[in-house]
Order: sequence, then structure tokens, then C-alpha cells
Amino acid sequence: MSRPRIEEVAARAGTSAITVSRALRDPSKVAPATRARVMAAIAALGYIPNLSASSLASRRSGIVGLLVPTIDNSIFAATVQGLTDAIATAGLQLLLGDFRYSEEGEKTLVRALVGRQPEALVVVGVVRDAALRSMLLQLAIPVIETWDLTAKPVDIVVGFSNKAAGAAMARHLLSRGHRRLAFVGGRDHRAAARAQGFATALKEAGAPAPLIESVDSATIADGRRALAHILSTAPKTEGVFFATDVLAVGGLLECQSRGIAVPKRLAVAGLGDLEIARELSPALTTVRIPAYEIGRRAGEIVVGRLRGEAAGPRVVDLGFSVLVRDST
Repeated sequence: MSRPRIEEVAARAGTSAITVSRALRDPSKVAPATRARVMAAIAALGYIPNLSASSLASRRSGIVGLLVPTIDNSIFAATVQGLTDAIATAGLQLLLGDFRYSEEGEKTLVRALVGRQPEALVVVGVVRDAALRSMLLQLAIPVIETWDLTAKPVDIVVGFSNKAAGAAMARHLLSRGHRRLAFVGGRDHRAAARAQGFATALKEAGAPAPLIESVDSATIADGRRALAHILSTAPKTEGVFFATDVLAVGGLLECQSRGIAVPKRLAVAGLGDLEIARELSPALTTVRIPAYEIGRRAGEIVVGRLRGEAAGPRVVDLGFSVLVRDST
């Protein structure tokens, strides 16, 4: 039995093959009623579009590449969803790559994605490697950096100030009377910026410099181990700011296992406002990042650029907020 052809879909939907192709590649350019007939015909016939042939014919892949530093936990899930929702309005598909917090891995992944001729690239983080920046500039496609800010993006950056987020949490902990503080985070640039903002705000307030505890990854187990090490080396620590909610959950679990009262004996805070942070007892104080909005805005920019719309500002700051809960 032969596979259904696009002409058969068009005939069943009462339209042309070109309209069927357009409904699949850029549904926003097809009337909703027409697109509904096309999709019904595709479902009825079991039609599977030949995306490779379409790409060769139009010189478009229909793919947006997204580079994330990890898929081990849910911290970037909302950004992935926001981006997916936005580009779906233009019939674009997401291709996800994980570079494991490695600049060399990031370069390797970009080369692999470029070979698939993406319509655009979205990157979690700011690209700092000069050779990689040069490579991205030569692509002549939209490149959106996210989850950070820089005055000189490759193309456009959509995010928030990690340094300011760290400073805001320091000021909150100080306002609660906690002065002997510690920071736990990874070795990536965003965590380093949070630590820098945290330390700077403490210094400006005349508080002791924070203990900085570095971790190689951002798992719950890493958070537990980090807090255990802090308590063994600096037992008078009064509060800990974890660079992510996932790490902070580990810190809270370690407190519970040791019978440490939170926040009476030790305040614990995170960043990300993940669902688990809201459901714990005590509920976790955190920095809310507009993660879904970051992805959605990046996707909207990509779609607009591909449609030839005028470019907006190169730096889009979506901000953040400190959500005070029971753990501090």
C-alpha cells in the first residue's frame, strides 16, 4: 500500500497542494477553517509530510535549535515549553541539545545543529567564547541568548540580571537578621554572577563575606552534600542561598535529616520557583525567574524575525522577584 501523497490531502480538503504545504510550514498564513480541513484530511489519510524534501525545495528546515546546559532537572523546562508554544504558531519545531555546562560541548553542539540548517538558535546563557560568537555571527540567522543579560549580545538577549538576583536575596536575608551567610552554586557563569551579587550586597551592608561552596552539578544530592560540608566547616552559618531550587531542596532535606529547625536555626533560600519549592514544608523562599516568559519571548522574536518584522531592542530584561516563604 503506497503512502498518501500531498495531492490526495489537498483533494480531500478541497484546496491546493501549495496550501497544504503552507498549512504545515507556516499555519499562521492559512485561514483557520482551511487549516482545520487540511489537518482533518491529514488525519483521515494518515499522511506523513516529507520534511526533508520540503526543506530542500524551500531551503528551510523548519527547525529552531535550543541549547541548554542540562536536562537533568526541571529548572529550564518552563523555558523549553514557552519557546515551543511560541514557535508552534509558525509551524516550527524545536531541536533540543544539552551541552553539559561545557563551553567545548557548546561549540560542538552548535556545529552539529548548524549542519541541520536551523531557522534560528536559542541559547541558555550568554555566549562568551570569541570563536563561537564569530561562528554564530556568520550564520545570518536569529540568535537569542537567554537567562542572563549582556550589553553586547551576539544578536538579542532575553533574560534577567543574575548579579542583581543574588544581591536581592542577600538583602532579604539580612533584613531577617541573618548575617553569617553562605552561597552554594555551580561553576557556570550565571551561578558565579549570583554569587558575586550576593557577596557585593553583603559587603555594602558591612556583613561578613559569605562562604562560597561550589558544586559540579545541580542535583538534590549535591545540595545535601554542600550543606553538610558548610555545617562541618562553618557551623555558625545562619543562612544559605542556593543557586537553584533543586540544590535548595537538597539543603532542606539535609536540615530535616539532622533535625535543624528552618528558619529558626538556619535560613534556606533558592532560585527558580519550581513547583517542589512551593510544596515543601517549610515552603522555600526563592527568586522567581520568568522562565516560561523568557522562552515565549525568545520564540516570538524568532517568529517575528523570520516573517521580516522590524527588530526590537537587542536587550530584553524581564526581571525577577523575591518570593518570601517560610524557609527564611
